[in-house]
Amino acid sequence: MTTTLQVQGMTCGHCKMAVTNALQELDGVKRVEVHLEEGTVDVEFDETKVHLEQLKEAIEDQGYDVK
Repeated sequence: MTTTLQVQGMTCGHCKMAVTNALQELDGVKRVEVHLEEGTVDVEFDETKVHLEQLKEAIEDQGYDVK
């Protein structure tokens, strides 16, 4: 499954890496693509291993707001 999350507060390369690394640590996440300009994150994941709420929590734990 692939989803696009709206993430507020990402402004630089460090933000991009923090979000990417946090998501990739979750079992079941296959691909992460951060778009700083749009404020979005595309995530491809195995929904039998990880749930949407876990993706949101991982991003929020890095200090960003997920809409």
